[in-house]
Amino acid sequence: MSARIPDAPLRRGHIKVGLSTASVYPQNTEAAFQYAADLGFDGVEVMVWAEQISQDTQTIGEMSSKYGVPVLSVHAPCLLISQRVWGSDPVVKLDRSAQMAADLEAETVVVHPPFRWQRRYVDGFAEQVVNLEKTTGVHIAVENMFPMRADRLFGKRSRSAERMRVRGGGPGPAVSAFAPSYDPTDVDHPHYTLDLSHTATAGMDALALAERMGERLVHVHLADGRGASVDEHLLPGHGTQPCAEVCRRLAESDFAGQVVLEISTKHARTSGERAMMLTEALQFARTHLSVGADDIRPSQ
Repeated sequence: MSARIPDAPLRRGHIKVGLSTASVYPQNTEAAFQYAADLGFDGVEVMVWAEQISQDTQTIGEMSSKYGVPVLSVHAPCLLISQRVWGSDPVVKLDRSAQMAADLEAETVVVHPPFRWQRRYVDGFAEQVVNLEKTTGVHIAVENMFPMRADRLFGKRSRSAERMRVRGGGPGPAVSAFAPSYDPTDVDHPHYTLDLSHTATAGMDALALAERMGERLVHVHLADGRGASVDEHLLPGHGTQPCAEVCRRLAESDFAGQVVLEISTKHARTSGERAMMLTEALQFARTHLSVGADDIRPSQ
């Protein structure tokens, strides 16, 4: 189960903060590199999806050099909308994602648990993750997801978020599309990704999940949510998740992984407005990843 560990772990308060290329949608991958360079991010996470450039290791490497922005991580094409990216075999997709990360000298691949209907992938997933870590030296960090909630069919996001609040947590009637579940700690994987928008939609206790992940937590998707039935990816501090507390705990620990902002800016009307949203999120991350235990109050 060995995986590459950075030669010099980051000092406390110096955790790298990256920008997911998905955060600039509907702008493209190159735009994400430019925002990252202009705003002072430490690197990017490449979301591999339908855009051809996102699938091309050589082109991504050229962009990284052009903008002086390293690739910190690669997000494997796991979404339903990317089911045909790199073919239809999820085993091959994960192999290619790990090879892309290794070629780009990225530390991490983010991958979702398999869908239940991907039976061959489900049966071999845990072993494939371990083998890829051994052969590539890249962390294959399995991400927490969320179920398909019944209240998704019954109203607007605000209504489903209110139903979550009234229930006091938990998704209510729901079906998981993932095997064995949407909680990756149900399997003894070597490394994990914690996504704080997904914990909101799943009604999970994010701090408890981080505790279960323990030292195997090497990657964080910093975003927020209010408990709506769909994945919101709000700016951190704009929802109900303990974004500040999670950052504080990382800063106080020996965490040597990365924090990547994976937020939605699709409603930004201009590139300037999008830059302001990204700047706010980056400042939130920098502030709360560099403070001491007594310098921060829990988010409301």
